[in-house]
Amino acid sequence: MLCLRQVCLFTLRHCQARTLSSDLLLSLINSCTHEDEVFSLVRRNKARLSEKHGGIALNMLWQLQKKRPLLLRTGNYIRNHSQFLTLWVLAENKVEHMEDEAIVDTLYSILRLNVEDYGSPAELLVTEAWKRLERLSLPALSKFALCLYKQHRHLSPVIGEVAGIVDTKLDSIQDIRILSVLMISISDVISQSFRDRLLHKAGQLMEGSDEVHFNYAKRVLQFLQNVKLRYHPLLEKCNKIFLRNVSCLDIHSISHIFGLYEQLGFDNAEFRLVVKQLLSATLDDYDDPDTFAKLFFTLGPMAGSQVRERLLVTAACMAEEFSRHQVLVILKTMHKMKCRNTHLLKKMASVLHKHMDTYQVLQLVKLTQYLVGLRCQDMELFAKLKMLLLGFLKSSITPAHTAAIIRVLAMLPSFQVEGSTINKAAAVLPQCRLHHLNYIATALVKWNHYDQLHWQNSSELCVKLLQKVNDCGFQRLQKANNINLLLEELKHVNGEWFEEVLIEETMATCQRLIDQITWPNVLQLCSFLRKTSRCCPSLLDRIASVTVENIDKIHPFEMYFILVLFSTLNYDPPANEEFFARCIQHLTSNLSCFETHHLVLLGHILAVAGYFPPVLITKIFNVSFLSKLDTQLEVLPDTLKHRVRLRLMKLNRAVCLECPEFHIPWFHEHYCQRVFFNSSHRKNPLRQHVHRMLTEILGGSHFAKISVLTPYYYEIDLECILDENKKPLSYMTVPLDGVEGMHLRHDIKDEARNALPPGAQRIALEFLDSKAFSKGSRHLKGESAVKKRHLEILGYRVVQIPHFEWNSMVLSTKGEQLDYLRRHLYGIQ
Repeated sequence: MLCLRQVCLFTLRHCQARTLSSDLLLSLINSCTHEDEVFSLVRRNKARLSEKHGGIALNMLWQLQKKRPLLLRTGNYIRNHSQFLTLWVLAENKVEHMEDEAIVDTLYSILRLNVEDYGSPAELLVTEAWKRLERLSLPALSKFALCLYKQHRHLSPVIGEVAGIVDTKLDSIQDIRILSVLMISISDVISQSFRDRLLHKAGQLMEGSDEVHFNYAKRVLQFLQNVKLRYHPLLEKCNKIFLRNVSCLDIHSISHIFGLYEQLGFDNAEFRLVVKQLLSATLDDYDDPDTFAKLFFTLGPMAGSQVRERLLVTAACMAEEFSRHQVLVILKTMHKMKCRNTHLLKKMASVLHKHMDTYQVLQLVKLTQYLVGLRCQDMELFAKLKMLLLGFLKSSITPAHTAAIIRVLAMLPSFQVEGSTINKAAAVLPQCRLHHLNYIATALVKWNHYDQLHWQNSSELCVKLLQKVNDCGFQRLQKANNINLLLEELKHVNGEWFEEVLIEETMATCQRLIDQITWPNVLQLCSFLRKTSRCCPSLLDRIASVTVENIDKIHPFEMYFILVLFSTLNYDPPANEEFFARCIQHLTSNLSCFETHHLVLLGHILAVAGYFPPVLITKIFNVSFLSKLDTQLEVLPDTLKHRVRLRLMKLNRAVCLECPEFHIPWFHEHYCQRVFFNSSHRKNPLRQHVHRMLTEILGGSHFAKISVLTPYYYEIDLECILDENKKPLSYMTVPLDGVEGMHLRHDIKDEARNALPPGAQRIALEFLDSKAFSKGSRHLKGESAVKKRHLEILGYRVVQIPHFEWNSMVLSTKGEQLDYLRRHLYGIQ
């Protein structure tokens, strides 16, 4: 490289007295190794510069910049150089004489050099390229589309024409690099059917080559984010490409991928694990604010205690250097980590004071959520936030922004709602979607409660507006005629207001639109029903029939979520056996689509429904599988990690009890003991009350136990034993060490030594609160049903006492309660 530069400078010195030939000038420009060489050639040959020279020179300037790390690039120097203006004017004056490819290359170079004011040359280049759109080759078309995308022309007519050409020529595109650029560029102007064709084509091109560059996979991810679609087949292909190329990924690419995964709701433990190993080994390399913020975002949520502490200490030391965006990244990650490190939080709050005025409205909204969630105590900062949010609220004209601001204003400590805020909310109500109404209603309920406790001056305004919100919600549901749009709105709706006011009307609307339920939207509907915990037979039956009819079109991972709904709600659709058999066949034929922890969750949800596919059970209860699971659990979020471990225990228990033929050992004894001893055990007044009644019925406290732990660690409220004549049997009480009033049957083998007399039977009395049933019904959910099943296998006769019976007016007196218990205890009808 140094030799080449010397040759170039030598040639320049010997050509001072004469201009260069065109071919030699092109050759010299292409041989430059520094921008000064390019500018020197331009200065000495101004009179002979053609449009071709100008294009090549601009491209060379960008190529030289691209080779340098971001921090060493000299963009400002180039843009302010006098000879750059020469190239700028040349491009403007000779745009019509440029070749098709040269126009696009020149435009691309100008944009990549980050010229702040693109001005007339860029506009002229876009216009000229637009005129020649049909003549552009596919590589040139993709580069031009990318230029338009970088100019934020997402919805311009020219992008629409580019999309039309791509639609026509899609079958002829055989390069994933070209296709991936075109996909993200036209993502805002395509129909759903065109989107699906692009997804299919991208899948084909990514499948056909093992040498797909990770940048192309990143673009495909970006496309999925742009169209707000979690499409598992492509996500899995992209993830495999990242795993193959993990050693080539820098922190910028890794943090970008993690960010896209987060937005798409996708995760992969294997990718997390290799990234954690890679970044943990190179912690000291990230010593500038930009790369460290990205490291903190990526590694923080999955770091071990030592690495986590190092990250927090470094973040605190570097706090003053963080930009406004980097402060948001750090706070977002702390919120995700549930990290309330007081020292770091104070540092971030201090830095925020100087950045507050620079944030846009949605950034302030997110900032408020993070600070409230982290329990920040800087009241001065909250006061400033309040002032800025109210300023944005005053000028806001969009329902989304207005609702978002009102939502976070209600989060602020001691916020006193004003009439102007109420009036602003009222003004946007008719335009609000359901989740916007939900935000506003939640805020109003909170303010109303707070006002009643403190000021009592705006409570009436809140109540009146809340009624209007309710009316708008009903009207929106009654006018709904597209289930896809409805489900999109329902995705973000939750909370008490929706559950109390709109849930019944929402279920009625879904039933009214039941014919619109198809396989592409069935997963969203399942997600909504699972979130609301509602058992609606007509909707569930439709979901089951659509699933069976289109089973080959539904990704196995999505099939899991469909089964979660039926298993959790304990609902058997018509042709129940066929439904589960078809679903299980589809799943077990595609187990490779699942990660280890997903297989555990799948096994558990099938076990709740009473199904134990041998291929799945033998795969899970395997030493190498469990070892791999332990490794991958290290990088999962804490909530998911605890859920997987609990589900594995429950699956182990179910297999031991229901499928002894598998010869799977019970290996969760120590886990259950640890979980049980670490959990809080408060005295239950209802248990105590009924225990006294039970002893009164049976004739003494030695005939009944309270809070009993069975083998395999089921906890039951009350236990007694009746002989063959239904007379109570007395037994010794064995208190469980350290837990007052708890009784433990230590092991299933102990039952042989404590065998009951012939004909005697253990009775388990279980109180079922509202969580045991589907909301709005008396339909028992899966977990309660499987507990009853397992207790019966353990030899109990189970008496379940629903809350709606025990708390009914029929049992309002002690005598009626005693009679109720006596009838259920002795099986009297």
